Amino acid sequence: MEDPDSDPHLYSFKILLSVLNGNMSVSLVIGLVVVLLLLFFSAMISGSEIAFFSFSPANLKQVRESDSGRNRIILALLDMPKRLLATILIVNNFVNVGIVILSSYLINEIFNFIEFPVFGFIIEVIVITSFILLFGEIIPKIFAAQKPVLFASIMAKPLHFLAALFYPLSILLVKSTSVIDKRIAKKGVDVSMSDLSDAIDITSDENMDEDDTKILKGIVRFTDIDVKEIMKSRVDVTALDAETPFKKILELIIDSGYSRIPVFEETFDNVKGILYIKDLLPHLNENDDYDWLLLLRKPFFVPENKKINDLLKEFQDKKIHLAVVVDEYGGTSGIITMEDILEEIVGEITDEFDSPEDEVDYKKIDDRTYLFEGKTSINDFCKIVGIDDDIFDEVKGESDSLAGLILELEGEIPEKDSSTTFNNFVFKVVTVDQRRIKKVRVTIKEDDGD
Repeated sequence: MEDPDSDPHLYSFKILLSVLNGNMSVSLVIGLVVVLLLLFFSAMISGSEIAFFSFSPANLKQVRESDSGRNRIILALLDMPKRLLATILIVNNFVNVGIVILSSYLINEIFNFIEFPVFGFIIEVIVITSFILLFGEIIPKIFAAQKPVLFASIMAKPLHFLAALFYPLSILLVKSTSVIDKRIAKKGVDVSMSDLSDAIDITSDENMDEDDTKILKGIVRFTDIDVKEIMKSRVDVTALDAETPFKKILELIIDSGYSRIPVFEETFDNVKGILYIKDLLPHLNENDDYDWLLLLRKPFFVPENKKINDLLKEFQDKKIHLAVVVDEYGGTSGIITMEDILEEIVGEITDEFDSPEDEVDYKKIDDRTYLFEGKTSINDFCKIVGIDDDIFDEVKGESDSLAGLILELEGEIPEKDSSTTFNNFVFKVVTVDQRRIKKVRVTIKEDDGD
């Protein structure tokens, strides 16, 4: 005769019979109905949390435009968000605990798990938890997120009643969390610029334009940039000598194409004023001995370490567009314009008067190799190769250009074709003279993890 245990179906049925006590009474049926009701209450309370706290401006407008009793209750509940959230959490926890306790009792009454403790653990813990998560949390929250106004309207009166019923507990919870909020507020939250930039990368979805992402990152970095990092160095500034004859001035202005030009006396360290080209227009027919210095406007000097967000505010207050940057000794380091500052947010701004020389001079050889001018700022270099601008902070010292970075790393003016390595960057000097590095070849090595 065939052994019944050899048949897996018969064996499973035997296990089921052995765990059933066979005493399905009316009280057990009532208990099951109560569990289902509690699961329904859990679903409605959980969905309320999403519905009330995911209102868009359009949803709020829709609620405010209707003067129904339910909508007035919704607005009243939204005016006390902490107490509302505390009430929802308290009720939801009570209901879920009730589901777990009652379900465990009913299962133990129906089944006998003495011989099958593992099977009992699976039923009592995993299955019950899965039901609560699926039907009491996930499904109602998905529906509430799709129809927040409808869900909030359904739950407005019940939540209003529950908020009054659990007022003592909810107020106690709100007060206790307020103490924690105050302590955290005093300590503050230390979020770096890099953290915010990473957050933008994480939250940027495929629907967001790449230019929009760059603008957001520019805004994040805006308060962390010094004037020295983005100014035009003195060696690249077009300036006028105060001794230049008037007719020669006109020729230089036409060649430069700039609307504002610094004017110096003897050396560029002694800037006397700023010549606005529009101020010259009424005097174009004057003789060569015309004293054009009378047209100069007072220069605005700023230190190298001034933050560009502060400078932008000063530009707006003073209604000017150009400042002369000075070092700690009072010497002129360069100039900075309103356009330079705005470009840190919106990217490169070009017009019909810009020439190729005004742009960052570089050549992309391949995906990991570039040829840069030595005078290229570290800030521009980082933007071009797509890296965080703080990667060189520990080694760049007071330098703000690629040439200066190499000098900081080497401690001397390197020879032609010499290479300097920092992290996964290799800087090879292509052109150099006795005073400065002119061209640099940059190779970005692959990370070890790539």
